[in-house]
Amino acid sequence: MSGGPRVRSMNVADSEVRPVLGPAGNKTMRSLSGRKPATKPLRKAEKATKDDEEIKALPSSNGAASSPPSHSVSVPLVLRRQEQLLHSNLSLNASCSSDASTDSFHSRASTGRITRSSSTARRRSYASKPKVIVSDGVSESPPDGLKAKRRCAWVTPNTDLSYIAFHDEEWGVPVHDDKKLFELLVLSGALAELTWPTILSKRHIFREVFADFDPIAVAKLNEKKLMAPGSIASSLISELKLRGIIENARQMSKVIDEFGSFDEYIWSFVNHKPIVSRFRYPRHVPVKTPKADVISKDLVRRGFRSVGPTVIYSFMQVAGITNDHLISCFRFQDCVTAAEVKEEEITTGAAEEKKSNVIESELSRAIDELSFSSE
Repeated sequence: MSGGPRVRSMNVADSEVRPVLGPAGNKTMRSLSGRKPATKPLRKAEKATKDDEEIKALPSSNGAASSPPSHSVSVPLVLRRQEQLLHSNLSLNASCSSDASTDSFHSRASTGRITRSSSTARRRSYASKPKVIVSDGVSESPPDGLKAKRRCAWVTPNTDLSYIAFHDEEWGVPVHDDKKLFELLVLSGALAELTWPTILSKRHIFREVFADFDPIAVAKLNEKKLMAPGSIASSLISELKLRGIIENARQMSKVIDEFGSFDEYIWSFVNHKPIVSRFRYPRHVPVKTPKADVISKDLVRRGFRSVGPTVIYSFMQVAGITNDHLISCFRFQDCVTAAEVKEEEITTGAAEEKKSNVIESELSRAIDELSFSSE
C-alpha cells in the first residue's frame, strides 16, 4: 500500500536495541526507560517547562506535519509529547495538593512530601517573642525596703506593711518601760484570738480603751461598763480576756510596789541581759522554753491570768527579753547592739548612783565630825 509509514508502538526492549536518531538522540529513551513510578517523588515542574521549550525549538516543516519522513523522527516526537503530558499532569497535581496542605503540615501532597512552610513560619514567629514568667504569690513590685534588707524568713513580700514595720522597729528590742511592758503583755495575750497584723491594725483602739496601758488606770476601770454589749472593748477580744487584762493590771501594781518597777521584776529572770538565741531557720524557733515556763508559773502564783508559757514566750520575744531574730536578719545585730548599749547605760547609771551615794555618805560624815568638834 502507498502512503506514509505507520507508527508502531515500541516497548522497552525494542528501544534499548534499536537506535533512535533525533534532536535529543538516545537520551530521550533513557529518560523514558529510567522513569520511576508516579507514586514516588518526581523532579520539579521546571524540568517539564525546559523540555517544552526544547520541543518548541525543533525545526518544523509542512511535510513533516502531515506525513513524517521516517520512524527515526516521528517516534521520538510522539514519545516526548506523551512524556511531556505526563510530567505536566503530575506537576499540576503536586502543585494543587501542596497548595491545599500549606495550612496544616499533617496533610500530604500526591508526591508524598510534607509541606511545613506555614507552620515553620508560625514557630519562628512564636520563638521570637520573649517569655515573661511571674511566679505565683510574689508581687511584681515589692516595697523598696524588702529589696535592700534581708529579714526573718516569716516576713515575705506579701506580709502586711504594719507587721513589717513592727518587725523592723519593735520586735526584739529590749523594753524597760512599765507601760510599754504592760502593753506588750496584753497584746501577746491577744494572740490567742487574733494575729499580729490584726492586733497592730487595732492597736490605737487598744490604747484608747485601756488608758494608754497605764496599769494603775486600767486597774480602776469598771468591768461591767467595759464589757457592756456594743462597747468598743467587747468588739476587740473576748470577755474572758478583758477580765484578765484588768486583773493583770491590779497584780502589776502590786509587783511595782514590791520591786519598785515591773521592769526590775521581769528582767531579773534573765539577770538583766537578753537571751541571744542565734537561730538559723524558722523551724528552730520554739513556741515556749523552760525559762518562759518559770516566769509563767511565778506570774500565776501572783494572781496573773492568761499568762501561759506560750503567751509569756511571745511576750519575751517582742519585749527583747530574748532575741529570736534569725542570724541572717539585719535586725539581729541591731537588737544585740541595742541590748549592749542599754547594759552600758545601766552599768554607768549604777556606777554614778554608787558614786553619789559615797559622796553623800562622806558629806554626812564630815558634817557629823564638824558638829562633834564644835561641841
